[in-house]
Order: sequence, then structure tokens, then C-alpha cells
Amino acid sequence: MSEFTVGDTDFLVDGRPVRLLSGALHYFRVHEGQWGHRLAMLRAMGLNCVETYVPWNLHEPAPGVFRDVDALGRFLDAAHAAGLWAIVRPGPYICAEWENGGLPHWVTGGPGARIRTRDEGFLGPVERWFARVLPQIVPRQFDRGGPVVMVQVENEYGSYGSDRVYLRRLAELLRAQGVRVPLFTSDGPEDHMLTGGSLDGVLATVNFGSQAREAFGALRRHRPSGPLMCMEFWCGWFDHWGGEHAVRDPLDAAEALREILECGASVNLYMAHGGTSFAGWAGANRGGGALHDGVLEPDVTSYDYDAPIDEAGRPTEKFWRFRTLLAAYADGLLPELPPAPPALGSPATVDLTGWAPLEGVLDALGSPETETPVPPTFEELDVDRGLVRYTVDVPGPRRPYPLTVRGLRDLAVVYVDGVRAGVVTEHEPELKEPVAGPARVDLWVESLGRVNYGPRTGEPKGITGGVLHERQYLHGVRARALRLDAFDAGVAGVPFGPLPEAPAPGLYRGTVTVSAPGDARLELPGWTRGFVWLNGFNLGRYWSTGPQPTLHIPGPTLKQGRNEIWLLELENSAPPPTLSPIAP
Repeated sequence: MSEFTVGDTDFLVDGRPVRLLSGALHYFRVHEGQWGHRLAMLRAMGLNCVETYVPWNLHEPAPGVFRDVDALGRFLDAAHAAGLWAIVRPGPYICAEWENGGLPHWVTGGPGARIRTRDEGFLGPVERWFARVLPQIVPRQFDRGGPVVMVQVENEYGSYGSDRVYLRRLAELLRAQGVRVPLFTSDGPEDHMLTGGSLDGVLATVNFGSQAREAFGALRRHRPSGPLMCMEFWCGWFDHWGGEHAVRDPLDAAEALREILECGASVNLYMAHGGTSFAGWAGANRGGGALHDGVLEPDVTSYDYDAPIDEAGRPTEKFWRFRTLLAAYADGLLPELPPAPPALGSPATVDLTGWAPLEGVLDALGSPETETPVPPTFEELDVDRGLVRYTVDVPGPRRPYPLTVRGLRDLAVVYVDGVRAGVVTEHEPELKEPVAGPARVDLWVESLGRVNYGPRTGEPKGITGGVLHERQYLHGVRARALRLDAFDAGVAGVPFGPLPEAPAPGLYRGTVTVSAPGDARLELPGWTRGFVWLNGFNLGRYWSTGPQPTLHIPGPTLKQGRNEIWLLELENSAPPPTLSPIAP
């Protein structure tokens, strides 16, 4: 069999120098029915390799409970069939603007959790995870006739910590379980990142969006030899809810790529095709400069990333500029673009047929109510994605006092005696109007995504402090959780009735009839915040705060004729949504 190795200056295949021209494409952000098309688009752009992360929390939602780990193997087989090599980044931490950076909530939320260190309480679950996921990689390595040419140790660890004993343990685990292809690390091109995140004897690569010569110069100060590679060339960027849509000028991106190639380096376009963070798996960041510990900035559902291949799989101007550059490094002519996936034949309006209040949905699909002295966190309630209703009683009689929520993550919609009283957030934790007693206070808290980068990765969600009336904590908190995956088994037990006379939160059920299924957009003008399922497939979160105005619908989720749709609206509904075709 052939061998892929790391030489003094180049990557080598059986001793012959090769350059990796790779593109990031996450199998978990693309409908499996469209993997083939997206991989063919990478080949048509001039790439010879695909890179993917592997999200631990997606595949092990509870300790020892694994879900569709085989998807990674199926994706690697599809990459091989498309004529691409593969780079795999199995974590345990991945960042990726993904919920909790890929770490399971039951790992980071445990008592005394010391994540991303040599602590055995963390390494034990990691070893079990590797034992399950690496059999998807090991038999598909290059020297066994498969596509996998490199495997990453951790991810951008120098941006987080300096426990090199931990990194060495991870490398040893990978080797012990059969990984023989070259290992690598990737970090920003700064001294503290490269010293904290790299390992002797393991290839070090760098991540950046511009100034390649300076970045590779920093790498060479730490590693005088070895192939140069930009493992993440940030040719676009991601968006936050309530922020501006990130766009990078195609000419500027192409010139930055040209500089990387002129340095003789290999490259991985991050992202080549971003796809979509379906099912509420989008993560969040913390603003506030270098420390990344300021205001919570949830990531939008779309992971379009302003990539050369857009969220719907279409080539952009950036694609054509990159293809022109990469053609000079290809062996022969580049393949033609594959046929575009079919688009929805014509617009269609959703026919809403039923509604159930949030209380009814919670009764049907939620957890039993618990009572504790102080509010339990989402982790204590075993909630990865979803919402929790916290209930406290204000004693009485007492005059109106301010109601404040301490340690709130994300936001809470507050009801006093069943009447909506407003929204409180982490940085505006006090209700605008005081509350008199006696009163019942319900706080519906939705997790908008766990932090995926920086020192606050793994922080708990929900109400992590307490509920105060004036300066007094209110104890005896009742809590019920509604996990998003509770909808996986359907909504047969939900007490649907007629549509409400006025806009209201709740679960809306409807149908949409299409004659020619295909890629589409779901438009929700007037709807506020919630989630949408189409034929049981969770399309992800929508939110009127923008900048994402619609939800992407992969064509394979639709069928000819009648399709079922559910909308979990958490604040106020609006006229029926519509489906619009994706333009070619």
C-alpha cells in the first residue's frame, strides 16, 4: 500500500512531494443525501482533500449512549469515492461554532470538571469516546487504501491552555488505538499559542486569514523544518444573532490564498462549504476582546460562512476566483461542476392546522417537575438543547419590589400570574415593572448555545445564581425541562386544538403541499423566536433579531405531496410561513 508521510519540507506520497489543497466540509452540517454533490464541488474548485471535525456531543448525548457514529465512516467513504483525501479532527474539543465546542454537557457540567486537562475525570470519557470513534478512522487510513492522510491532536489548544502532558496523552491514545498516519496540531501564529498547543514530534500547523508570510515566519521560529500548512485559512466568517452578516471581499480572499500558495504551503479552506447547524447545535461566543469573557453572542443557524460554496451548495464569485488560482496546481484539467441539486418547483404556503400552548407541550414531552432550594442548571436537569420553565412563588402580602435574576445565561421570558411581564437577559436581569406578592412567577429560559471558544467554554446554562425579590432570594424553585430531542419521537401526545385568536407562543402544527421537491428557503416574517421541524427533521433556530432572515431546507427533507411541519414559537406567532425555491 502507499504511504503518506511528513518530510523535511513537503508532504510525501511514497517519497513524492505533494501539496494538500483541502477544504473544510462538516458532514454533520450537510444532509447526507447531498454529501456527494458537495464533495464534487470541492473537486471542481481544484481541491484534492476534504477536512472535517467530529462533534463528540452529537454522537454521545449521554454517557455510554452512542448515536450514529457510523456517519463519519460513511462520509469518509463518500470522500474516497469522490477522489479526495481526508483530514480528520476528532477533538475531543473542536470549537467549530458548535454547541460547547463539541464537548458533551454531561462532561463539562459534572462536579469539579477540569476539561481539556490531564485530569482523569476528563480523560476517562475521552478514552471511551476515542475507542468508539477511531474505528471509523483507522481502517480508512491512507496506508490501508483509504482516504485519511492526517489526524489532529485536540484543536487550537494553545488558545486555551498549556497542559502538554494532556496533549501527549491524547497523541498516545490515538497511536495506541491504531492511528498510523501523521498527527498534527493547529494554532494561531503567535508564540504563546504555538508553545502551548504544539508537541515535539508532531507536525505543527497554523490558522489565519491573511498575512501568510508573517504567519509562516512565526511558525518557522518554532519549527525550522517540516511542511508549511495553513490548517484554517479563514476565507469568510460566521454570524451572531443580532449582529451584522459577515462578508469577505472575494478579491481580497483570493489574494490571501495566492500568498499562501506562493509560499509553497499546503492549505485548508475554512470553510470551503459551511452548511447549516441544524437542530439547535449552533454554539455561542463571548465578546469582550482577547479574554472572550464578555457578552454572550449566540451563533446563527446558518453556517454559510461566506464560503466559496454557499449554504445551498452554489458556487459564488469566491469559488470562481479560487478555482482559477487552484487550477495552476492541479494535475490536469479540473472537473466540471456537478449538476445542481433540484430546487423546489414553486412557492408554497404552510397551512397551519393546530396549536398547543407551551404548558401543554411541556406536559406531553417535558421532564417531570423537580423542586430544589435554588434553580438547577440545565446540566443538572440533563438538557443539552432546549428550554426550562422555572417557577417560584413570591410570598405575600408584600408591596411591589424589583424582581432580578442572578446568573442568568441567555434570556428568560417572564410571566407573573400567567401574564407576560417581559424579557430579562444576562446583562439586563431586572424586570422593568416591580412585582407584588403573593404571585407566581414563571421564567421560560432557552439555551441559545453553549460557549464554543475561550476560557468560558463549558460554563453552565440556565439560572446559575438565583431569583431575587428586592434583595431576598426566593427559594423552593420548581423546574421542568423540554429537550429538543424530545420531538424526535413525534408529537402524537401533544394536546393540539384550534389556532389561537391572537399571536401566542406554543407549538403550531401544519402541512405544506409541494409538487416538485427540492432545495428551498423557509420564510417566517413576523415570527419571533423558535424552532422548525419538517417531516421530523429539525431545521434549526429562527429569530427575528437577524441577520439570518430564513431557514435553509435541504431538498431531501421534502417529499412530493403533503409534508408535515411543526413550529415551536417561544414568544409571538404570525401569518403562515412560506417555502420559496432556492435560485440556481
